[in-house]
Amino acid sequence: MIPALVTLAGSPWAVLPTGLHPASLREIEARFAINVSRRAQFEGLIAALRSLRAAGCVRAFLDGSFVSAKPAPGDFDACWDPAGVDLAQLDPVLLTFDNQRAAQKAKFKGEFFPSSVPADQVGTTFIEFFQVDRFTGAPKGLLLIDLTVDSML
Repeated sequence: MIPALVTLAGSPWAVLPTGLHPASLREIEARFAINVSRRAQFEGLIAALRSLRAAGCVRAFLDGSFVSAKPAPGDFDACWDPAGVDLAQLDPVLLTFDNQRAAQKAKFKGEFFPSSVPADQVGTTFIEFFQVDRFTGAPKGLLLIDLTVDSML
């Protein structure tokens, strides 16, 4: 179950509470794919997760304003566990990071990163980086999607 969003002083919209919150794609759809632009982003998420699953990925983490109270997020952010993933089987767009991930945004309406890769100059991994609110520096949560059992994939 996706928990209620929490307000962080200084953040423009409510976010997920601290922690990794298991969620099915049906739960994510019901909670966050609530308008035309969010629906398009959700469809892109599904397409990318199908590619990740086909390449052997077992879990992904969803972040960004898509999983917040922001009325019209521009995209979503996600990272995926690279353990056991056959990169040769993965859609190459998911490994294209140039031009501010323009190819990923065009194809999937969001951005994807391997969870264990550094997100900044000090070596913070994406799984850690995504658990910090960018406006306040306060901890926040992520949605954890188990790709091995989700019925929408």
